Amino acid sequence: MNKKILLAGLVALPLAGCQTALNDTEHNIYDEDGNTVHVADKNPQYQEKFRNDNRKGRFGYARHQATPVANKEEMQAPQIDREEMAHIISSLTVQLPNIQDASALVTDEEALVVYKTDSGQRKQTADQVKKTAASVVPRYYHIYISDDPDMMQSVANFSRLGANSRNVDQLMADTIKEMQKSPQGKTTTGTDENGNDLDGKGKATES
Repeated sequence: MNKKILLAGLVALPLAGCQTALNDTEHNIYDEDGNTVHVADKNPQYQEKFRNDNRKGRFGYARHQATPVANKEEMQAPQIDREEMAHIISSLTVQLPNIQDASALVTDEEALVVYKTDSGQRKQTADQVKKTAASVVPRYYHIYISDDPDMMQSVANFSRLGANSRNVDQLMADTIKEMQKSPQGKTTTGTDENGNDLDGKGKATES
């Protein structure tokens, strides 16, 4: 009997170790080369699973302390996940009333949103789309929108390009010019191009 108990205990030990490893994975974190690494950083499928599980209701919190002056040059500027922002903008936009399709492109300073709608209130819909994009990107971003479905392919073509691609600035300028033929939502007189109030007496106008 004692031998059976001892044998059962020896079998249980590796199983407990496996369970501990699984628990570590569930906490989304493991150690690699001395640095703490999120599993989600290594596995895009895990990111999608994380969005859909019950932890998405948690608050987000972060705290940073200033680095001593001697080490300032070692600090890295926060990086923006442009693809994730594009995903959020398009997924939120398609949830707006009377919008069936939406695509978004996010660059280093612009957000381009193209959507398909059957709304009879083009300007009102444009205002909703622009506000949606503005709620996602930083304040200094320029937002351009279009309800012309033909513009979707033009915007999609930029997904294979980057800031250093040849002639990308001119191509972007031409695309934005075409997009501006569609309603751009409400703008405010007395503000700069980013929407910052210049005199505190701005009035909303539609474009």
